[in-house]
Amino acid sequence: MKTVNIRNRDMQLDIAADIRFPPGFDERRKYPAIISAHPIGSCKEQTAGNVYGAALAEAGFVVIAFDRSTQGASGGEPRYIEDPTVAVEDFRHVVDYLVTLPYVDEDRIGVLGICGGGGYAINISMTERRIKALASITGVNFGRLCREGFSNYDPIGALEAMGRQRTAEARGADPQVDLFVPPSLDAAAQAGITDIDVLGATDYYRNRCPNDGAGTRALFSHRAASVGWDAFHLAETLLTTPMIVVIGDKPGGFGAYRDGLEIHGRAASAHKELVVVEGASHYELYDQPEPVRQALARVVPFFRTHL
Repeated sequence: MKTVNIRNRDMQLDIAADIRFPPGFDERRKYPAIISAHPIGSCKEQTAGNVYGAALAEAGFVVIAFDRSTQGASGGEPRYIEDPTVAVEDFRHVVDYLVTLPYVDEDRIGVLGICGGGGYAINISMTERRIKALASITGVNFGRLCREGFSNYDPIGALEAMGRQRTAEARGADPQVDLFVPPSLDAAAQAGITDIDVLGATDYYRNRCPNDGAGTRALFSHRAASVGWDAFHLAETLLTTPMIVVIGDKPGGFGAYRDGLEIHGRAASAHKELVVVEGASHYELYDQPEPVRQALARVVPFFRTHL
């Protein structure tokens, strides 16, 4: 594995990324490459890198997992901005970097995204035509989630509050940084939380795979753009990339099951696959051996066919 910095020329910051190489890698050859995008609040060292990235590299692909701007080891201030427009453009800069590598076949670049990274991967695939194949693993339309559960189903009220907080910060107030998940399972229990996705996120980020690079938080005053964004906008017209969508059949509050069914139905792609992993929840598809095995059993052949 090799860690690199990719220049985001638009925002004048560096995007941190890990490149994983296939067995017997020979830099004189040309390889298909896959961009692996981490979930909301995660980082490149977690499921995007150490699970799906590692498996895809072992299967013969060059894989690059990156931290989105203002998150993880990437640059950008203020920290913890979850702005879909910025997030989607990060992918374009990673493609720019890949096409400069002599061992990457520029006509065989794919993208895989997990959770909110899956929604971002779907969105960038509509307009970044250098991406030739798309995989969404329990992908979530973050804009829809922000208009619903993340705003207590009051998006207008949330936008008003964001505006007030931004005004306060402009006048010198401390920023408001919101946690996406409770600090522990005990705290979740004390708060009376029962949703399978919130509990799964808490277990994953606090117990199973903690990492200092995973913020699991967002700057409240900079989240208005997320409320007004839709990962699936124009999918019927622009999403023609070959696509595979993997979801578990245990729906939770973050809505990946619903979003997966929706985008599979709406996409204009001539080739699109829907994989429903029986008995799996959103966060079990992050790292639990059997759900991940079933996902990869379909994703690896898909990429081999389309890249």
